[in-house]
Amino acid sequence: MAHQRWFTRPAGRRLYASIGIGFGDILVVEDELLIRCVISDVMRDAGYTVIEAANGDEALEIIRSDVSLDLVFSDVKMPGFVDGLGLLAAVKSSRPELPVLITSGHCDPALALEGGAAHFVRKPYDLDAVVELVGDALERSG
Repeated sequence: MAHQRWFTRPAGRRLYASIGIGFGDILVVEDELLIRCVISDVMRDAGYTVIEAANGDEALEIIRSDVSLDLVFSDVKMPGFVDGLGLLAAVKSSRPELPVLITSGHCDPALALEGGAAHFVRKPYDLDAVVELVGDALERSG
């Protein structure tokens, strides 16, 4: 069976807070403040260092800087000039080794995966699943 690179999993019990084994610098790009705070906190609880951006434009500035990044986790639909798919294209053009996870409740997963995303996560997502996918993407890129 082929490795499935996108899925939706119903909310389950909280395992992520007890994991604490992650290692790496993650850029979380999400315009919804509450969602950004939750996913960022979950990633920190899992052991990752997190940088936050409220939209694709901010994220692009961070990516173009000399900030150390190991992965980008980005929503698709955001205000500004650069949406999540545009950000994905920019990352794959300038830093092709950097894995990008794309999340959306509206986007066709094929658009993200064909654009080079490591994984697609449909909203609403299970937090444990996101932690697992981040770990998988980092392991495969490492």
